[in-house]
Amino acid sequence: MNTIEIKRISVKEITQLQEIGRQTFQETFSESNSEENKKSYLEEGFSNEKLTAELKDENSEFYFAMLDNKVIGYLKINFGASQTELKDNKALEIERIYVTKEFHGKSVGQLLYDKAIEIANQKTSEYVWLGVWEENQRAINFYKKNGFIEFDKHIFKLGNDEQTDIIMKLKLSN
Repeated sequence: MNTIEIKRISVKEITQLQEIGRQTFQETFSESNSEENKKSYLEEGFSNEKLTAELKDENSEFYFAMLDNKVIGYLKINFGASQTELKDNKALEIERIYVTKEFHGKSVGQLLYDKAIEIANQKTSEYVWLGVWEENQRAINFYKKNGFIEFDKHIFKLGNDEQTDIIMKLKLSN
């Protein structure tokens, strides 16, 4: 396998971000959610307006995992006021790590995760946190393997469906 490149993305790549975002969301959640809830989330969550604002936000960063000039996964991190919940200046939030199904189990998620930890260390964050759907056992196992522990829960609304996310945290040893 050729080398996978992790690269920061800009507004110019919004179409690719919409494509990979919608594809990986469908692959990850299609079996467990209604068609209308998925459709409404995909339209709102990956609209040009929302993604443009997120890409221009100085407290959020997106990265693609690329293989042979093809996007195979992506990462979204937030810090400061752009964190979805805790808004702790000593923390970095991993909001999304998604990899296309074809590349599951090939360490792409680990490379994106490692990039997030590298940035957290550069920013001298004290800890990294994230929310993960309680039924996404694959993701929960991945984060536990990387040393995260559960510390809270919150409700995530997908369309009209209220789902429980487990909030997990990893203390960094700067």
